[in-house]
Amino acid sequence: MAAKRTAEAVWENDLIHGSGRVKGTSGALPEMPISWAARTEAPGGKTSPEELLAAAHASCFSMALSAGLGRLQKPPQRIQVTATATFDKVGEGWKVTSMELNVVGTVPGLSAAEFETAAQGAGQNCPISAALKGNVPITVHARLG
Repeated sequence: MAAKRTAEAVWENDLIHGSGRVKGTSGALPEMPISWAARTEAPGGKTSPEELLAAAHASCFSMALSAGLGRLQKPPQRIQVTATATFDKVGEGWKVTSMELNVVGTVPGLSAAEFETAAQGAGQNCPISAALKGNVPITVHARLG
């Protein structure tokens, strides 16, 4: 059976002066404020679709990497992922122009080269990467820590 996850957003007023809120319906993602300035300038305590996309990608990638390492019989003790989605003006519009994943892993018995290979595989094959593929360049930087 397919898993469906839902989020809700409300926006009020015009783009520049308006603001809104976004929340997940599971209760795990509390209501958070959003604004255009939070997307293009400083967050100011608000989130943005790009931050939420980065959070989704970091969590998806960490699970995919853990699964891949498990298949190698080298389960990780710890994986820390930082995902950075870049939102920039392109021509007359705005778009997500890149996603960068930085991962540091603690994986007993695994070489740096093996970790790099596993991380690159997860970076290409996790479901969020697959959703972005062909639209947003994804780079993965991996190291054992």
